[in-house]
Amino acid sequence: MVSLTIFRIICTSEALHILPKLFANRRCLSKTSIYATLCKNFINFSSKDTQNNSCFKPVSESTGKHVSSLLRTFSTASEKLNCWNCGHSVEQTPAFFCIFCNFVQPPDEGASYFQIMDCDQTFALDTQRLQKRYLDLQRTLHPDNYTHKTVKEQEFSEYQSALVNKAYRTLLKPLSRGLYMLELKGMHIQEGTDAGADPTFLMELMEINEALDGARSREEVDKIGAATREKLNDLTKRIEASLHKGELQAAKAFLVQMKYFANIEDKVKEKHSELM
Repeated sequence: MVSLTIFRIICTSEALHILPKLFANRRCLSKTSIYATLCKNFINFSSKDTQNNSCFKPVSESTGKHVSSLLRTFSTASEKLNCWNCGHSVEQTPAFFCIFCNFVQPPDEGASYFQIMDCDQTFALDTQRLQKRYLDLQRTLHPDNYTHKTVKEQEFSEYQSALVNKAYRTLLKPLSRGLYMLELKGMHIQEGTDAGADPTFLMELMEINEALDGARSREEVDKIGAATREKLNDLTKRIEASLHKGELQAAKAFLVQMKYFANIEDKVKEKHSELM
């Protein structure tokens, strides 16, 4: 018998879209895989990722092994948290304050930086809105506002303020934002030279660095800086397009290049200081 949790999922309007495809393949799917598929597709629809038709394909046998954790994720996500001070239900996620007693709440460890900063999870981020959100949160969460409050409120304000700072710094710049988006997808870029980098690209980097080291005037440095900014702008557009299309490997390759050019941009600033 289908559990109550799965029955509720089936009854949602989003899940009804996938039932014809799902049960058309019921002979090749175990019961566990059906449950996993329902959960998987419900997550995809709730995140508005409806353009990926792969969600209609039967899942592999390995997916069925993770059904328990998927169900636990649904259960955890649907649980209502209560305010540590007054006990009322905290509806908003992430919640910074209780709407009943206005006490600071503990950080939501499961919230992404995009959720904390109330931004769409997209590379083409509105940085002005991000900055406004940051300032608004810090005005209310900064530890200086809680010096005369309870010890617990002081601790929570410190944790929340530090988390907001980290989220803001991560999402503000295209490079750290893109790297974080890949991390959310389980992809990481290791430090150091990428072993699979194009030799032509590596040669280009070497020539730029040599030209920068040998620059003896501000005009020479400015020329290298302008070319670097142009390259970074181009990479930003390419990364945005790749992430929008879901081409994660391409986005990763462009982000690797962006890391190198971001380093050159820092060196340009240092060279300017030397020539002053």
